[in-house]
Amino acid sequence: MNGVPTGGRSTARLASSSGVLTPESLPEFQRALREAGVDGWLLYDFRGLNPIAGNLLRLEGMATRRVFGFVPARGTPVAITHAIEQSPWRHWPSAWTREIYSSWRSLETLVAKYVGGKRVAMEYSPGDAVPYVDRIPAGVLDLVRAAGATVVSSGELVTRFYALWTPEQSREHDRAAEIVAQVARDAQRLAGERAHSPQPMAEHELMGWILDRFHAAGLDTDHGPDVAVGANAANPHYEPSAAAPRLIKEGDILLIDLWARAKHDGIWADQTWMASVGAPSDESLKIWNAVRDARDAAISLVTSKVAAGQPLRGGEVDDAARAVIEQRGFGQYFTHRTGHSIDSRDLHGSGPHLDNLESREERQLVTGVAFSIEPGIYIPGKVGMRSEVNVHLTAGQAVVTPREYQRELTVV
Repeated sequence: MNGVPTGGRSTARLASSSGVLTPESLPEFQRALREAGVDGWLLYDFRGLNPIAGNLLRLEGMATRRVFGFVPARGTPVAITHAIEQSPWRHWPSAWTREIYSSWRSLETLVAKYVGGKRVAMEYSPGDAVPYVDRIPAGVLDLVRAAGATVVSSGELVTRFYALWTPEQSREHDRAAEIVAQVARDAQRLAGERAHSPQPMAEHELMGWILDRFHAAGLDTDHGPDVAVGANAANPHYEPSAAAPRLIKEGDILLIDLWARAKHDGIWADQTWMASVGAPSDESLKIWNAVRDARDAAISLVTSKVAAGQPLRGGEVDDAARAVIEQRGFGQYFTHRTGHSIDSRDLHGSGPHLDNLESREERQLVTGVAFSIEPGIYIPGKVGMRSEVNVHLTAGQAVVTPREYQRELTVV
């Protein structure tokens, strides 16, 4: 994505920052803006359209009127707020500027006052190249440009100030990842045991068992997990249901996609594990080997580039994984990106994704970011396979979780 570049030196420092705009973090924000060659970062929100702005500005509650926060490369930040909606700004420092408007005329005058003639970054992705960054309505871009500003993408700034994990968050994720992996392995064994008994489990029953294990371990999840066998696994977003139960039986390929985090807004761990109930067919092994080798090609590229201190963009990793699956003859069945951002707030985050298929992800993978690696092959009406691990980048190292991830197709 063409937009604001960012330097690796300051990015590494940000990995221990709070990731919100405060008097303490303001110098780091302004240093990044000057390095990027912009005059400021114009944050906009209306009714939660842009959670990046709401989080960075520490707004409380949803803004039901338009709000702007301008962070200049030098000088004092400015909040442009509506007269009847001051309570969300209770964290805004009194030493910083607060402008209050009521009419659309006064709003447009204030925007022009602060950004006219300036080059400003906003949550805008040219051509909607990266939808996770493209948060600003076209009409707002019209308003800002009519005020005399030049707008560029804040994509790299979003990575740097919104997506990075702190060291404590990395440790929190690692703990969750090991629990999730153990639950997955135990679920595979249980499904195999029951498949060879008079009472095989249904997909939705195994899903409920996994949720009980998460609860007992102190983990939370928002929905799922996805438990799918045979042709059901060919739908990457399949969810089992008691209304249409499918038993897990001898000869099935079993996909378990599960994600969880420590309660009270912990950092997500997201994994997919594959098993064959009984001896797998030659075709199943061929598909599994293609998926595994694509995953490992992506891991190898990331680890080698990070260790060497070389720049790497998310789209390049997608290309590396996709090339393996295409070479094995399954390219048409790999229908999604290789991986998604896992930022400090969301499972499918706003940081750089491993994607050169669904979107044009050109942001750099920098110290502090995290993402999934999850290539898959989905043959409609027949079978689906995916292998998923997570990676977070520390100084000079790509840490893969869980520590013991799946190398071979598990036979249960």
